[in-house]
Parts: sequence; structure tokens; C-alpha cells
Amino acid sequence: MSGFERSETDEFARGARALVIYPELPGRASVGPEARLAEAEGLALAIGLNVVRKKHYRVRSPRAVTLLGGGQVEEIAEMGRDLEADLLIVDASLTAIQQRNLEERTGLKTIDRTGLILEIFGERAATAEGRLQVELAHLDYQAGRLVRSWTHLERQRGGFGFLGGPGETQIEADRRMIRDRMARLRRELEEVKRTRSLHRARRKRAPWPVVALVGYTNAGKSTLFNRLTRATVLAEDMLFATLDPTMRQITLPGVEKAILSDTVGFVSDLPTQLVAAFRATLEEVISADIIVHVRDISHPETDAQREDVLQILRDLGVLDDEQAGNQPRMVEIWNKLDLLDDDRRAELSGMAARDDNLLMISAVTGDGIDAIKAHLTALIAKGNELRTVKLRTDNGAALAWLHGRGVVSGQHVDGDIVSVDVSLSRQLWGQFEKQFEKQLEQADT
Repeated sequence: MSGFERSETDEFARGARALVIYPELPGRASVGPEARLAEAEGLALAIGLNVVRKKHYRVRSPRAVTLLGGGQVEEIAEMGRDLEADLLIVDASLTAIQQRNLEERTGLKTIDRTGLILEIFGERAATAEGRLQVELAHLDYQAGRLVRSWTHLERQRGGFGFLGGPGETQIEADRRMIRDRMARLRRELEEVKRTRSLHRARRKRAPWPVVALVGYTNAGKSTLFNRLTRATVLAEDMLFATLDPTMRQITLPGVEKAILSDTVGFVSDLPTQLVAAFRATLEEVISADIIVHVRDISHPETDAQREDVLQILRDLGVLDDEQAGNQPRMVEIWNKLDLLDDDRRAELSGMAARDDNLLMISAVTGDGIDAIKAHLTALIAKGNELRTVKLRTDNGAALAWLHGRGVVSGQHVDGDIVSVDVSLSRQLWGQFEKQFEKQLEQADT
């Protein structure tokens, strides 16, 4: 048995030697081949693979049998033998036939981009909901490519069997098992969806604004989340370091309470199975009051990453094509300012200064964090109404309430009456009237 194979009870084989191949197909490249290869290598490293070689191939005419040309497949097979590789990662979508033929002709276990991302998600999902979503996505992906044993479906473990050794094949029984399992998972996720809907409805009654962080994976969302909330969400220089959504209270000046949500990072060609399976989670973004798009402005392909994120938001129905570049409730954050040289930083600062919904920060150093808080406060306050509230000067509780939950712009004392100019949302004003109705009447008399 090679170092890559594992027994039925072994965990995921870390350290497996992998070749990473990026086939550049006609008219499909949104980023350059070097950046695409670097990202594919990052995905492999995220689950402990040892990338021994990565290479870009230009495919002028994709082959239905192997995707790549015959000479390219022979070169990959030779490379695999020379480097004693165990695994071939193809950074593209493969059909079941292409996957099987590449395995036969190269002698290497083969997975495509979708399979690799699903393997990462399978290892990283920490909550019961996350595991349900990943398993559903995995089953949906594998339903049409029954090329391996499916005995692993009846047990729980981190990975999902893409990288395991061959086993017995019972295709018809497997198909029935997959269909039945998918039906059960969908029912369980419907329960999750209903629970989330109840939570969202409760938050809307509260009424606390929700701010959702979105962005390309490794853009620094979790670092920013920790900086704003003093939380300890895992934040590493690793693709998909955070999978399960996290929500925490955030303190903003003049805002009683707001909720900040950290979501899974996006990548180009995010598997459609994952978008569908994680829809219950991503609905937090759809229903958010403000969306903060965090970008790694130091990345050489930051513009292409931005377009990928916007496209996924369009697919979710958060944006339409006309609003993609100018969404009223979206703020764009240029993160990793600390990684820029002085000239680039000055150039980008000039560009950011011309856009009210664009801020530059470093989540690591804290540079620009106060500006984010002030900007979010201003956006939340846009729907507020300016009111003049009269209270008795000895009514400390009501005065403290206004200063803690509203934005006070002026205050004038006349005898034993104080007039407070305060900006409040309609919901907060309703709360204030209900709680301090008698005090308001006393001030009027």
C-alpha cells in the first residue's frame, strides 16, 4: 500500500504527494494562470497535502475523454512517476468519465476543483448544520459519478472519501442509499432554515441591525470580525479557515446594539452544490441590513476576486446586474493596507477618498477600524428621524437611554426641562415612548 492509501478506519491521509494542474480553457479564465495555480496549491495545502509540482496547460480544444490533450496526459503520467506522486488535482470541473480516464492513464488518484473544495469543507465543518450542508453537497456531486465504494456514507468522519482507496461497487444500492440520504438531509436542513427564519424574525423585532461580512476566502474577514467584536474566531493565512457562520454583538457609537455576521469565504468557480447546500447559511447575507465586502487589496488578482464575489451575490439574489457596482447597502473595505508599499498605498488612498462607500484598513494593525465603525453608524442612522425630546432634568434614566441608543446632536436646558435633539429609528422611538411615556407627559405639563 502506498503512503497515500488508507484503511477503512484511517483519517484523511495528510502529507500525500500531489500534482496540481490548471488547464486553461478557451474564454474561461477570469484570473491569470499563476494566480489560479497559487490558489489551487493553497486549497491543497489547506487539507495537508504536499504539493510536489504545479503546472499550467493551455487547452485549445477540450477533449470529452480526458479534457486535456493526449500528449499532456502522457507528460502528467511521466511527471507523476518521476516525482512519486499519489494524487492529481485538476483545477477545473471534470466529468465522471474524464476523472476515471485520467486515473487510468496517469496511474494517479484524481480529483477536480469541486472535489477538492468539498474535501476541505468536509474536514472543516464544525457544527451539526455545517456537516449536514457539506454532506448534502458531497452527495449531490457524487450522485452522477459512482466510481468508488460508498460504504463510508454510513459513518461519520472528517473527509468524504474522495481520497480513499478503491472498494466494492454496488451501484444500484448506492444510488438508492444516496437518494434516501439526500432526502433526509434536505428535511433536516429545512428545519435549520425554519429555525434561522425564527431567529431573524426575532432580531427584526428587537430591532437590531445586522451587518454581514462577505469576501473572497483569505481576504481577512475573520481577522476584522475579531477586531470589531473582540471575539476569537479562527483567523489564519489559509483558504477556508472559517466555514461555519458566526454572529456576535458589535458596539457602534450611538447605536444600542448591532449584530455582526462572519460568513464562509468565496472562491472563483465555487461549486454550485455548495452554494445550494449553504443557502440557509448565506440567507444571513440576503437579509442583512448592511453588507461589508472585505477585499485583500494587496492581492495581485484583487479585481478578479471582487468580480467573483459580486457574481456569487448576484446568484444569491443579493445583487442584480444593474446594482452590482453600486449597491446602496454595501460597503467595500480594502484590507491588508499594511502589506502595501508607500506609493501603492498613496495611490489607493486617493481612489478611496473619492468613494463614500469605500474604506481602507488593516485588520491586523487596527488602522482604519474607527473609520469603519463611524461609517457603519452613519449608514444605520440614515433611516433614523431627528426628534426633539423634552424631559425633566432629574430624569437621568431617560436621558441615559437616549444617549446610549440614539445619536444626540444637541441638548438645551431651560429651568427644570432639558430638550434633547436625538436621531432615532422608528423602532427605537417606539421603545422609548413605551418605556418613558409618563416622563414625557410630566415634561409637557
